[in-house]
Amino acid sequence: MESGPAIFTGMVFALFGGGLLVWTAVRVRQRQPAAQGVSPVASTTVAALAAVVSLAVGAWCLARV
Repeated sequence: MESGPAIFTGMVFALFGGGLLVWTAVRVRQRQPAAQGVSPVASTTVAALAAVVSLAVGAWCLARV
């Protein structure tokens, strides 16, 4: 019964992290900042870090099933 919420949470984190990582990569490739009004290097670093952490949490949740 507990595996249902873990699968849902893991998938949400994994999809968000993957989407954020792809979006950040596209913005970097277009030489645009990941956030408006912020240094391109800082915004890219924070976005990529958030994506990797989200993917790691998603993988952890799915591994616990």
